[in-house]
Amino acid sequence: MSQQSPYQPYPLPYQPYQPQPYQPQAPMGTLHLTIQGSVFTGTIVPPTVRLNGYKVPVKYGRNDIPVVAGPLHIDVHAQWMRTFGRASLDCTVHPNQAVPVFYALPYHQFASAGSIGHAKVDRNGLGVLLALIAAFTTATVLMILVFLIPALSALPR
Repeated sequence: MSQQSPYQPYPLPYQPYQPQPYQPQAPMGTLHLTIQGSVFTGTIVPPTVRLNGYKVPVKYGRNDIPVVAGPLHIDVHAQWMRTFGRASLDCTVHPNQAVPVFYALPYHQFASAGSIGHAKVDRNGLGVLLALIAAFTTATVLMILVFLIPALSALPR
């Protein structure tokens, strides 16, 4: 009686690893986050977005971000020479639901608050920006009047 070896005489053919499709453990929803503006009207660096404390990469325009259904805390701010444009929003995402959120940077970095909401929002800081432009224009006109007109009148005719 011959006894068979527990080992196979030839190796099995190579079978590559077959990854299993990702199946989320919890129901999912989508956050439609729109960063209003562009690199020309905001900052070169897009704002920093944190969802429930986790940093999420975003770009200007609409960002479709899959999130776990449930309560969601959104923190957004921009960074240039200092942190500015802070805004927060709490919302609830239901399974298979898309929640629209809009964020707008302020017009300048000296306004501490950005704007955030479920519909398009206006940018903060327009009054201060217009006041700075008016002050600069007034100072330029006064310098021309004070220095240029006396210099022109002193020229020989």
